[in-house]
Amino acid sequence: MSPPPDYLHGAVKRRESAQYINTTMTTPAPSPLPAGTLLEGYRIDRQISCGGFSIVYLAHAADGLPVAIKEYLPQTLARRAADGLRVEAIETGAAEFSRGLACFFEEARALSLLHHPHVVHVLNFFRANDTAYMVMELERGRTLREHVRLHRGRIAEPTFRTLYDALLDGLEAVHQHGLLHLDIKPANIWLRCDLAPVLLDFGAARFAVDLGPPAPRAMYTPGYAAPEQYHGQYTLGPWSDIYAIGACMYATLTKRAPQDAEARLTDDQLIPARQRFADRYSPRLLVVIDECLRLDPKRRPPGALALKEMLAHATSGGWPGWLRGLRNRLQP
Repeated sequence: MSPPPDYLHGAVKRRESAQYINTTMTTPAPSPLPAGTLLEGYRIDRQISCGGFSIVYLAHAADGLPVAIKEYLPQTLARRAADGLRVEAIETGAAEFSRGLACFFEEARALSLLHHPHVVHVLNFFRANDTAYMVMELERGRTLREHVRLHRGRIAEPTFRTLYDALLDGLEAVHQHGLLHLDIKPANIWLRCDLAPVLLDFGAARFAVDLGPPAPRAMYTPGYAAPEQYHGQYTLGPWSDIYAIGACMYATLTKRAPQDAEARLTDDQLIPARQRFADRYSPRLLVVIDECLRLDPKRRPPGALALKEMLAHATSGGWPGWLRGLRNRLQP
């Protein structure tokens, strides 16, 4: 069985890791499953990434279809058993491992029902080896992080708007299915060859019905995580993902993450987009970015649909009623 074209060359290996990587941990990485291992009819080819909560493998289905399989294996809570297959929770983390396993499985179930062109498609999910697995489609292309890094000059505003408009379509579908992503960043946004975005890696996801403070071991990425992800002062919600979208927008223009939200709470040195890029992008678009990056969740757009409307009205020149308070700020 031959791998798809994007996996024929070593240079693409970096893309594989970037596509599915979760977060960097200092704990030693657990052993991956051996090549050739069979899981529910899928044959493991090799590991393509290892994050804080999972290992992802390139695998092939019985019909030869290449897929990515994510294995729930949190580094700080579990290890590979001596047989090289099973996953064993460490004694001190057994209860938390079980809770995470249940969430991983339910999130896989929710994502399997979500068929959207801008959200990674979960083909199958199952339990085996005392853990759980998620089978996903492989995507060709590269991450937004890599695209921005390699792109010469500034991103054209029409391209920018089209990209984030499509991404918000996908995020709205995620929220409608009762999930919060909570780790949106350029490395978790995959761009297909036609630059259509795909939202990846739901390793930090939580059910939106479980609104409340972050979990004790909540995962976040500095620069992209909302302030409420660091502590329990505010409630998590769709607005938390909106902060991350705003941070991604900002990073798309600057090619680096904005100042960390926790640092901003004590010494906010983030230059507003409407000041930093005033000579390169339309002022209405820049104000939208700044609104997403509000530290107070109540002052941000409340969800993906609201932000999508803001972008649309920033283009057309009109504003929906709940945004009329921005009008003075938008006028030259």
